[in-house]
Amino acid sequence: MQKILIANRGEIASRIIKTCHEMNIDTVCIFSDADRDLPFVKEAKKAVHIGEAPVNKSYLKMDKIIEIAKKEQVDAIHPGYGLLSENAEFARKVEESGIIFIGPSPKTIELMGDKIASRQTMKQAGVPVVPGSDEGVSTLEEACLLANSIGYPVMLKASGGGGGIGMVFCENEQALVKSYTSTKGRAKAYFGIDTLFIEKYIHKARHIEVQIFGDKEGNLVHLFERECSIQRRHQKVIEESPSPLLSESTKQKMFATAIKAAAAVQYVNAGTVEFIVDEQENFYFLEMNTRLQVEHPVTEQTTNLDLVKWQIIVARNERLPLFQNEIIQKGHAIEFRIYAEDPKTFYPSPGKIDVFNIKTGDGIRIDKGYEAGCTVTPYYDPMIAKFIFNGNSREKTLQVANEYFEDFQITGIKTNVPLFREILCDEEFIKGDYSTSYLKNKQFLTK
Repeated sequence: MQKILIANRGEIASRIIKTCHEMNIDTVCIFSDADRDLPFVKEAKKAVHIGEAPVNKSYLKMDKIIEIAKKEQVDAIHPGYGLLSENAEFARKVEESGIIFIGPSPKTIELMGDKIASRQTMKQAGVPVVPGSDEGVSTLEEACLLANSIGYPVMLKASGGGGGIGMVFCENEQALVKSYTSTKGRAKAYFGIDTLFIEKYIHKARHIEVQIFGDKEGNLVHLFERECSIQRRHQKVIEESPSPLLSESTKQKMFATAIKAAAAVQYVNAGTVEFIVDEQENFYFLEMNTRLQVEHPVTEQTTNLDLVKWQIIVARNERLPLFQNEIIQKGHAIEFRIYAEDPKTFYPSPGKIDVFNIKTGDGIRIDKGYEAGCTVTPYYDPMIAKFIFNGNSREKTLQVANEYFEDFQITGIKTNVPLFREILCDEEFIKGDYSTSYLKNKQFLTK
């Protein structure tokens, strides 16, 4: 594998380029009008203009991407995360064009992308799932009957959904009636199908995910867990590893279940099995992400492994670099996603970055997509960087993060850094005693 095209942008494109160059693999990136001056465009060995700023005129143009890949004679395409990374049609087109798709098979992506089909597959494999519908609900009447039988509150979800889109909390039947039609319409607009299903809402839930990896020889390993419970609007904001609250026995059961889930679909390459965990540490399958995750650096920092390198190795038809007993977890890592957004409302805050005073040091890793002088546009996800801190303990890691954010400065745009400063001083967070409703229940930034 001599040359790879990165079908993505920003921070994750830079991240993939870094590993490729360390492996002496040439890189080709694509960029839109809006991204012309971003760092990743300069970092790749070659950059090719893909189109106008909107994603449907640039980063989602499957045929155009493959056309560029052929012209540049690349061996493989890495989709990163988001955009086309979990698009089975794209993966299939890449493979049919004779280019390697760095990820799982199109069949696996398709199966796990359908939340109802994945739920049914996991049940058949003996993986615990949240009480709810095993098939889509076709009418509001059917949805109400099912919700009443499960018991409120419930979550109304789009079958083709992901990233918190098409997911609505319903406290009672009145809320379900109010949300049903709009959620169905949103599902159709975002995912092309309007099928909905219902699951029981878990009180004080924690969102835990397990990183898994498989090769084409059928070998499967896990790379431990990540705690992803601090979220806004069902999207993650802070992730850490290991989880500060789960018992060791629960973790071991969860790891075994994640491997069972991966084996059920003959999983190849990097993936994540996500679980919802209740107050008694009962855990249930939530979904399987068939790609590299935004939060993969916390796993890398605690295992001293390069997951992008592993992805490339597996895509070259080589076996996994390590056996399960050779994968060791050490210390603690926490990732903070830095967004260009108003920290009080979470609304995007596009604009030009004037000052971005990044520094590195022991226990500090910065994965960034922007730098001073760059403009954050309204066309894409507003995440501008990820700050990952690690130490030999959670206490030490929090100390490193606290000290960093005290001096950190970014101007020209609003960011969620003020929110992180308050969270790092909050007693519940310091104790690791939080759930997915943590941000919703807190009154941060009210002074």
